[in-house]
Amino acid sequence: MLVSKKKTPIPEQDPKERIKNFDEVALGYTVDLALEEAERCLQCKDAPCIKGCPVNINIPEFIRLIREKKFDLAIKKIKEANNLPATTGRVCPQETQCEAFCTLKKIGEPVAIGRLERFVADFELQKGFETPKIERRNDKRIAVVGSGPAGLTCAGDLARMGFEVHIFEAFHEPGGVLIYGIPEFRLPKRIVRAEIEYVKSLGVKIFTNIIIGKTYTIDELLKEYHAVFIGAGAGTPQFLNIAGENLIGIYSANEFLTRVNLMKAYKFPEYDTPVKIGKKVGVIGGGNVAMDSARTALRLGAEEVHILYRRTEEEMPARYEEIVHAKEEGVIFNLLVSPIRFIGDEKGYVRAVELQKMTLGEPDNSGRKRPIPIPDSNYIFSLDMVIVAIGTVPNPLIAKTANDLTFTKHGTIVIDEKTGKTTKERVFAGGDIVTGSATVISAMGAGKIAAKSIMELLLNHNS
Repeated sequence: MLVSKKKTPIPEQDPKERIKNFDEVALGYTVDLALEEAERCLQCKDAPCIKGCPVNINIPEFIRLIREKKFDLAIKKIKEANNLPATTGRVCPQETQCEAFCTLKKIGEPVAIGRLERFVADFELQKGFETPKIERRNDKRIAVVGSGPAGLTCAGDLARMGFEVHIFEAFHEPGGVLIYGIPEFRLPKRIVRAEIEYVKSLGVKIFTNIIIGKTYTIDELLKEYHAVFIGAGAGTPQFLNIAGENLIGIYSANEFLTRVNLMKAYKFPEYDTPVKIGKKVGVIGGGNVAMDSARTALRLGAEEVHILYRRTEEEMPARYEEIVHAKEEGVIFNLLVSPIRFIGDEKGYVRAVELQKMTLGEPDNSGRKRPIPIPDSNYIFSLDMVIVAIGTVPNPLIAKTANDLTFTKHGTIVIDEKTGKTTKERVFAGGDIVTGSATVISAMGAGKIAAKSIMELLLNHNS
């Protein structure tokens, strides 16, 4: 049988329309489109795609069930490994993970695994998920710090194993970066909330407005719980540390997106969270957060939005799909430039940035070509708003209040990667607080590893 070399396209909002709203850009497969794409799967016996999935979903099996129109069984198969499939089906970088290992990639485009995962997850959400029957099978209690992808995954897996699990979340709403960091047009909040309800249906309890490191310390949690998992993420923004960075109109991407996503600034004045948008906006950075910030600024009324990035598009960490969407919507890419200083007016508002042109040298530790400044190439670039999107680091609160935990110079927790164990007894960690800002699915993979280790510690060895 001949197999199409191209993925089945996914319907999307027209760019001219979508920049006027915050509705989801990709509309999802219909049944016919999902069946068409599922037929492309070769059902490889060695299933190389699974090697690229951090949570080890049985990908060929769930796609086979889609082909047989057994959508209920397909989502059950996915949920054996993944508690958040509607989320990961939307935001996972499949092109560098499961799809990168697809056999079809040798002759064309890989199977659209993420789109198919989203299809069956949305199918289940539309009809309503079944509340699973979970029995409490032991008397052990686990505390989970943070309700982002790592925390939700670890908590969900432990609940399935029969543990009593309590999540402690600093914000007033659970979800972590899924709620405050990713815009509505890429990951609707109703999707995240529905998947959190599923995790709660496993028996997990979530307590909000509790800051670990302030409300309670890790040591205090250990007096009440048999083990602690820290999945608090990396929510503290990094800055450029150049002159003028404190001028009015310069935001960290973290603050900007939190105002818009979590505090609904895009619905001002219905929600009392104003965010002033400039006419000409510069976004510093080349990752998914930079693309999210640029596309959000456009939707909030900016006349021009410029990505300012010190390497070329080839080295950008953003997903290819997000780069394409940003360009379609009119975001302008200014490559091989680096900010030197910001320039303000007499009232303290940012009015321009001095940029230096760059060239590329040999690859650095990241594997990407190192940007090298070109002497005497500086120039002034006018703008009236800046969003700095160059990454985040963990909040230092836990580091300041927890004894016996070991941290790197970047503020991340040192763990055994195979088990998630920290240097503190009965304490495990995973996700961005260990790796720095990374992908949702990587954090979920770390949550699964820690859950398994906690189970082995508390049950198999009866510690």
